[in-house]
Amino acid sequence: MKGRVLIIDDEAEIRRNLTVGLTQEGYSAVACPDGISAIHELDAAREKGIAYDYLVTDIFMPDIDGLKILKVIKMQHPDLPVLVITGFGDEALKLTALSELNTGYLDKPFEISDLVKALEELSPGSTKAAKAAAAEPEMRESVSTYITVRITDPMRSMDIFKQLYQLPGVQRCEAVRGDFDIIIFAQAGSADEIAKLKERIAAMDGVQIASSSAVERPKLDRDVNEFIRLYSQAVKAHGLASPSKQPGTTSYIIVDIDKNAIQQIFTTVFFIDEVVFCDVIENGTKLVGMVTGQGAVGKMPRIVEKLGQIDGVLRVREATVIKLVEE
Repeated sequence: MKGRVLIIDDEAEIRRNLTVGLTQEGYSAVACPDGISAIHELDAAREKGIAYDYLVTDIFMPDIDGLKILKVIKMQHPDLPVLVITGFGDEALKLTALSELNTGYLDKPFEISDLVKALEELSPGSTKAAKAAAAEPEMRESVSTYITVRITDPMRSMDIFKQLYQLPGVQRCEAVRGDFDIIIFAQAGSADEIAKLKERIAAMDGVQIASSSAVERPKLDRDVNEFIRLYSQAVKAHGLASPSKQPGTTSYIIVDIDKNAIQQIFTTVFFIDEVVFCDVIENGTKLVGMVTGQGAVGKMPRIVEKLGQIDGVLRVREATVIKLVEE
């Protein structure tokens, strides 16, 4: 056997042709229709002590695009040879893919002989070369909550905003246009501290708390959760800054979802490029996150429309951030 190949492509005919063609050429091939199933396959293979010698991945898939998968898999398995295949690529995408160590690029359509040649041009390696991640020390988790506020005394809006902004425990405070006037992200060492903060907010003149929702850990499979953790470290860590530091038009989104589909929905939303962060609230029935339009005119409505088309998403509401202060 020439080696084990993991194929990721959302087109069933391509998966079938590549699997059959590589088998006839002396390889063992397993094909996955999307990024999540590929993550599961790599994790299952590792637990069984099975190594993959090559990864062949398309770029455009329904859940996670191939470049994101490539980024994380290269963190986990830096020596694994990867061949990126696509029928809609351009020079910029090609250069991005080839910037990763031991990675090739092949435009569709191609013959199996072209695929074999491209694989043979890569340096040998496998998933078994990955080093086990060091155990991280246990840390006490903080309690996080989203609090939405309506201002009942519009003449004092700016003063109220400044008071809320400066309260201990308030990590982010943003004026918005939407169903409420201000959204606060609060963080403390305990639920009691959050409760005391809410009492202080409720006692302020001209303020009415519209909602309060604790941030929950999303119920994800272990391997998917690890993939997201690594991707957050590698790519999205910069997105944790305040919305006022984000370029372009910025909005908060509140997404009502079918909680039975939370893994698929959360991962799909998380990996949308314009989504800066995404949190789960209200017993897994809602997501709250930040979306940036990067300043493109008319782009934000298209992002919201895209979110609404995800299976299991019931409703999407938008609250556009108003930048009142520069941090």
